[in-house]
Amino acid sequence: MGKLDGKTALITGASKGIGEGIARTFVKHGARVVLAARGQGVEDMAAQLRAEGAQAVAVRMDVSDMDSVRAGYEAGVKEFGQIDILVSNAGICRLGDFLTQSDEDRDAHLDINVKGAWNTCKAVLPGMVERKWGKIVIMSSVTGDMVADPGEAAYAMSKAALVGLTKALAREFAPCVNVNAICPGYVLTPMVRGMADQSCPENPQSVIDGIAASIPLGRLADPREVGELAAFLSSDEASYLTGAQFVIDGGSTLPETSTMGV
Repeated sequence: MGKLDGKTALITGASKGIGEGIARTFVKHGARVVLAARGQGVEDMAAQLRAEGAQAVAVRMDVSDMDSVRAGYEAGVKEFGQIDILVSNAGICRLGDFLTQSDEDRDAHLDINVKGAWNTCKAVLPGMVERKWGKIVIMSSVTGDMVADPGEAAYAMSKAALVGLTKALAREFAPCVNVNAICPGYVLTPMVRGMADQSCPENPQSVIDGIAASIPLGRLADPREVGELAAFLSSDEASYLTGAQFVIDGGSTLPETSTMGV
């Protein structure tokens, strides 16, 4: 028996990267999944999971648009009856020098990363409150709330805001809904590869290798490792956890310096 048997999860940003890892982990643990993203890839992802025996449906969703979110949510409810779990994972990262980065880039981070979580939580919470049971996992980051690198001001601001949203919702909707945040370090995803391309277009792999060398565990995370943490937080095993941040970073935020020590 899987820890998520009988539960339906809405996962945003589910077509690739961490979202794909979460989706594959959730179905392994018995969940039905509503996969949400803007592009065709989410439909291909759902078809793959169905071919493997999972109960999965795709919805095209722009998380920055409340009408789109509500339509996707209602499509999921129509398919599976209700949404028990939300994993608010959709997000973007565009690096840019603070003094020259455009307002459009700033607003895109707020619209997708912050308003996207706001919108999806607002869509699912009424049903959870009515049934007096629900799990929400918000994908934040170690970036913003704990650490930051040059060029990450917009991204860091948006991810730090999600920690505040997590705590506020956890307090407001206790005791019937658990709301927690996951704060990943570097995960080997298309987003991180894109950031490496921006950082060093002539040799992006050198950026990935440099990141891995700085992590105590010596590698970037696999998206399914984040999926396992999300599955735990979405299960009854985590019934006494709410309003908390869970760092999964291979120890990358541990080092005090890069030169001191034996």
